Amino acid sequence: MISITARLAMLELYTASTPNGWKASVTLEELGLDYRTHRIDLAALEQKSSAYLALNPNGRIPTLVDDGFAVFESGAILIYLAEKTGQLLPSDRRGRSQVLQWLMFQMAGVGPMMGQANVFFRAMTEKIQPAIDRYQRETRRLFEVLDTQLERQEWLGPTYSIADIANWCWVRLHFWSGVPLEDLEHLSRWKACMDARPACLRGIEVPEPLELPTTEVGREALANTVSRKLLE
Repeated sequence: MISITARLAMLELYTASTPNGWKASVTLEELGLDYRTHRIDLAALEQKSSAYLALNPNGRIPTLVDDGFAVFESGAILIYLAEKTGQLLPSDRRGRSQVLQWLMFQMAGVGPMMGQANVFFRAMTEKIQPAIDRYQRETRRLFEVLDTQLERQEWLGPTYSIADIANWCWVRLHFWSGVPLEDLEHLSRWKACMDARPACLRGIEVPEPLELPTTEVGREALANTVSRKLLE
């Protein structure tokens, strides 16, 4: 059961172990902010409870509550935290714009395309090959766009930012979508740098580690156990 209580001056994160959930927890860890985690059981549809919908009318994770003020949508949470602290988002107009462009790139492209690839390639028992091909091709195209940008500079924006965090939380699970990136030199270099950041490693263990199998046999076994509720 979800327990929603008012705790003044304490950041409350309602989340689950998904890429969008990690975007918030990794950002909180990078900023060194104190926060309390509330695990949302997606399979039990806790995100659809009346208590949770009072915070997030869309019934999705994550949701951040800051001194009674609720923020939903993962990208909005990242911007809110960056503006709250003055970190991970440049203050100059052009730098800020560049970071927000790549944040929106993840939200409008990488996340939705990988999410659909995950569903059709992994979760659905009926394999619809045209759908699999369509979403894997588009995911690969987006990876190539990231690779081109990262050939020009170390990070997606002028400095390490919420854009890097948002994209990494999805790109790190490229294998689950069935899309390789090993031949993308610059994207692979960037991912390795992200993989080594202590705050990133802490953030992806919130609210608990997601243990994904690394072999095809294990992946197929897990896919066969995916709850249909998560596909609704």
